[in-house]
Amino acid sequence: MKMTLIVADELDYLITKDRAVLHDLFMLTTFPFSRCVLIGIANAIDLADRFLPRLQSLNCKPMVLAFRAYTKDQIMVILRQRLTALPYNVFQLQALELCARKVAAASGDMRKVLCVCRSAIEMLEAELVPSKYNMDLSSRNNGYSDDWITPAIDPIKQEIDVVRVDHMAVALSKTYRSPIVEIIQSLPQHQQIVLCSAVKLFRRGKKDTTIGELSKSYLNICKLTAIPPVGIMDLSSMCRVLGDQGVLKVGQAREDKLRRVSLKVDESDIAFALQGVRLFRNCLK
Repeated sequence: MKMTLIVADELDYLITKDRAVLHDLFMLTTFPFSRCVLIGIANAIDLADRFLPRLQSLNCKPMVLAFRAYTKDQIMVILRQRLTALPYNVFQLQALELCARKVAAASGDMRKVLCVCRSAIEMLEAELVPSKYNMDLSSRNNGYSDDWITPAIDPIKQEIDVVRVDHMAVALSKTYRSPIVEIIQSLPQHQQIVLCSAVKLFRRGKKDTTIGELSKSYLNICKLTAIPPVGIMDLSSMCRVLGDQGVLKVGQAREDKLRRVSLKVDESDIAFALQGVRLFRNCLK
């Protein structure tokens, strides 16, 4: 009998109100004589524990393998391995190191790395096209033809025609610099601490939390940084302000501490916005 392998990416999106879809998907592996193997990929590493507690009682609890975000060194290894397939240099080494360092500090997301590198290459291409056009035009005016002249390879020009640090810096700025980043950087310190607290909570796999739980994380950061904290009422008020800014989503409840809170922006935007401040750089490691 053949084995069936099911690979389900973004498993989080299959979470329904009654959890029926996810439950049935996991249960496929428990039927008698089942030859089905399920590999689920999700951002929430405790997805089964939180949304499908019945699985353990049915002896169907999945084995969890957690993948950490890429570090600067790991990103550099991957980039170098990919680039060795090319017979020429595309990037200055310093440009690659800048990209790896910035993305690792913000999110460690390899997709972001590739996006930034692509943007930097497009910038270089935009520079080279007018240059090539002017060179071709000059050759024609001098009576030369590309059909019978093979230009000598200029080592200095070769070094110029690669993605430089300045290209990469602009590409990084375009990728991460957004109106929301500027909003976060302009917030008062305690509101920034609230966002930092939310990021730390949601990195454990949560998608939302209560203001009461957020308050605990907020108090821990205040204690570590020796900053006097505000009370729960002021914290709730700050969450409402952040909601008005489009950074947080705040729900309704009879008590402030029971109101649910979730992020409306990417964690990487918050990390990038706050990484220049030593206080938050240490908290977000």
